[in-house]
Amino acid sequence: MKKMIHLLLIVAVGYIALVGFLYLMQSSMIFLPDKNVSVDPGDIGLDWEDARFETADGKRLQGWYIPGADSRYVLLFSHGNAGNISHRLGFIEMLHERGISTFIYDYRGYGNSEGRPTEKGLQKDIEAAWDHLINKLGYSSGQIVLFGRSLGGPFSAKLATSINPAGLILESSFTSAKDVASDIYPFIPSSILRFQLDTISYLSDIQTPVLIMHSRDDEIIPYHHGEALFTAAPEPKYFTELRGGHNDNFIASGEFYFDELRNFLSELD
Repeated sequence: MKKMIHLLLIVAVGYIALVGFLYLMQSSMIFLPDKNVSVDPGDIGLDWEDARFETADGKRLQGWYIPGADSRYVLLFSHGNAGNISHRLGFIEMLHERGISTFIYDYRGYGNSEGRPTEKGLQKDIEAAWDHLINKLGYSSGQIVLFGRSLGGPFSAKLATSINPAGLILESSFTSAKDVASDIYPFIPSSILRFQLDTISYLSDIQTPVLIMHSRDDEIIPYHHGEALFTAAPEPKYFTELRGGHNDNFIASGEFYFDELRNFLSELD
């Protein structure tokens, strides 16, 4: 009996230590910035504009504007949780080759952008990027399509509730931080979460066409998140099932991926 009690105490202490670790380390587990912007669009021969703009709370951010041959719409691209904009250059080049204009930016604490990433801070960042497209680059709201990949999803969806973009694209994104945590750590109480990232709750409040893109092979965000987001989204809405993993689905899906993007943009006309 004493051995059993001793074992239970060890398990209990270990569990409490794990819960404490996850509580304290949430931010560093969600945000994985890289400060080194090693290349830019000019290095691969693209026409581009460097953008430096300021958030409402005074953080200076960096973005890149890469115009495509078809300038009817521009994608305001909010990337995933790791790296920086230079790690998305291959994807941006593939968009450019297909005539799609893109504005990509780094969140605070990523690349050359100032500050430290927080949930509230990243929402201010996308708002500042939107304002730059409107006030500096001369786009109207009806020409801007919000594109949130993975972590970029909740911020893009929330912004779409307060402005009127041409459309919203959520690729490889998730329903909420709570749901992701339940998938990974089903034995950990959700009450320890300090982040909401509640993408699905925003969808009922938007009035713009929505495209959800997700792969069954996504090893980071399970496919059922994409299905749930599609169910929650209002009409008109579209769903594209991709191939490949979380970070390479646009490569694994080949031209199908970009055909689906172009088809969605054509539906906005």
